[in-house]
Parts: sequence; structure tokens; C-alpha cells
Amino acid sequence: MSVWTKVILVGLMGVLPLLEGCTRHRKSEHYYLVTVNVDLPYWKTAGEGFQKAAAEYGVSAEMRGPTSFDPQAEVEEFRTVVARKPAGILVSVTNSKLLAPEIDAAIAAGIPVITMDSDAPESKRLYFIGTNNLQAGRLGGLRVAAVLNGKGNVVFFTMPEQPNLEERLKGYRDVLSAYPGINVVEVFDMKGDSGVAMDKAREYLARAGKDRIDAMICLQSSAGKDVGEIIRRAKGLGDPGRLLVAMDTDVATLQLIKDGIIDSTISQKPYTMAMVGLKALDNIHHYPVNPLTAEHGLDPFSPFPAFVDTGVSLVDKSNVAMILERKEAVGP
Repeated sequence: MSVWTKVILVGLMGVLPLLEGCTRHRKSEHYYLVTVNVDLPYWKTAGEGFQKAAAEYGVSAEMRGPTSFDPQAEVEEFRTVVARKPAGILVSVTNSKLLAPEIDAAIAAGIPVITMDSDAPESKRLYFIGTNNLQAGRLGGLRVAAVLNGKGNVVFFTMPEQPNLEERLKGYRDVLSAYPGINVVEVFDMKGDSGVAMDKAREYLARAGKDRIDAMICLQSSAGKDVGEIIRRAKGLGDPGRLLVAMDTDVATLQLIKDGIIDSTISQKPYTMAMVGLKALDNIHHYPVNPLTAEHGLDPFSPFPAFVDTGVSLVDKSNVAMILERKEAVGP
């Protein structure tokens, strides 16, 4: 080995530790996404976006939460995550009354918290990333009004007190209120259980005459495909079918649109929400804002936006093939 080679190697041995010390990211930086119903396709897609950002940055990321719709269990999971003093938390708020105090406590402890998918605007969360749910409801309402020609009985499948679903419902009501011939018969609480929605759909299909239900609207992701399956079975027995508008783009829902069972669905971007969310939390972790507890929503010089809108669109038979092809290309 030449003298110059030795000099270069010695130099590199001295420089590499310095370079490593200057590296922004570490695997020891942990980011969490907290929600409910973590096994749903919607949340698996969000989890993929979260992990994609973590892989790009070289940090650690994990999605936590109950496998069922359990707001109290989400609170407990959130507390567990806060106790680990993570670099940041992304949370979908199932019940704002329960979670807002927990978010405030995390912020007070210096842990950045951003909401996604469903917000808690009364909390001290830094900001919200997700769908403009009011606009999502209005988009669906316009579709329902057009297909029904302004007349018919309508029912909703939802879960009360979940902020994003309440906003969607308001958006639908805003539009449908302009059509006196459209009657909202019931807003049904499916309690986070698509099986309950299926049973109620059977009951709706059995109603006849002036009580006939002309349209069923699912404000929550898991209900659409299961209510659609009930409509499919009924059509097989001679029922003419009903207008069904779903939410989100899991493959089963898209296939039912392709088959003509579901009329349309409102598409969100959970992958994008989670990916953008982790990157935002990472930036706050590395470039801290003091004080974190400031009234950022009122401050015209705040470093944070109030809301990052990831977009919403209508998927029907005219464009469903493209969405299915895209999902197949991306893979599981």
C-alpha cells in the first residue's frame, strides 16, 4: 500500500464519522399514525404511504390502533404512543371530544401532532391534512340529485360524532335541500360494523310504495361494498336495484361500480395524506417551532397552514377502469 493510499484512508476514517453526525435522519426517530379499524383497505393504503415516506427518510414509522371502530381504544392507543415520546404523531380523530384533550397534552409535552382524514379543530393540533369533507358531500349530493332527477327517498349509512362523516353529511344536506322532491328518510348509525349496514340495507330494499327507498348513501368506507352486495343479490332475484353512492376506492367497491351495482364512489387520497403527514412531522421535528403551543390558527405569521387539502373526485363507470388499472400496477 502506497503512502498516499494510507493518507487517503486515514483521512476518510476521520471524515466519515463527521458525515454520519451531519446526517439529518435516524432510525431512532419514531413516527406514529393512530386510527381505528386499522385492517380496513383504506387504512392499509394510508399505512403504505406512511411507510413510503419513512423509507425515503430512513426513519421508523408504525400505524397503531384497534381493529374495530372503538373511539375509547383509540384514545388509549394515543396515550401509549405519547408515553414513548415519539418524534411526531399523525392521528385520525374518531371522536374529537375524547381525543382533543389528549392531543393538547401531547402538544404541551413538545410532541408535534397533525390530524389527518378526520380533524379536531378545537384541539391544539398543528394543522389538518386530508379531504375537504364538506366538498366531498356536496360532490356526492350533486350526483344523487342528478340521477334521481330531483325526486326520491334517500337514506344514509354513517357513524355520528365522527367529524369527517358529519361534514360529509352536511355537504350532502346542503345540496339536497335545494330539491324539495328529495326526502332524507333516515340517517342510520351503522356503529362501525358493515354487517349492521348489510342488515339495514335488506330492510330498506323491502320497503315499497311511498316508503320505497330510492337511494342509499354510504359515508364510510367499509359500508359501500357490503351494501352493494345486498343490492347485487336482490337484483339477482328480480329487484330493479337502487342508486348506491359509496365512499373511497377499495378494489371491491370499484369492481361493483364496474359491474353496475354501485353507481359511483367519492375518492380520497389516504396514501397521500399519510405520506405528506410523516414528511411534515419530520420537518417540524428537525426544525422545531417555539412555542409549539402557540395559537397557530390565529397567527397570520404562523409557519403552519390551517389545512392541506389532498383532493376529492367522483369515480363512476366512465373512469373506474383507469383507477383499477392504476391499483393493479401499484400492487399490494
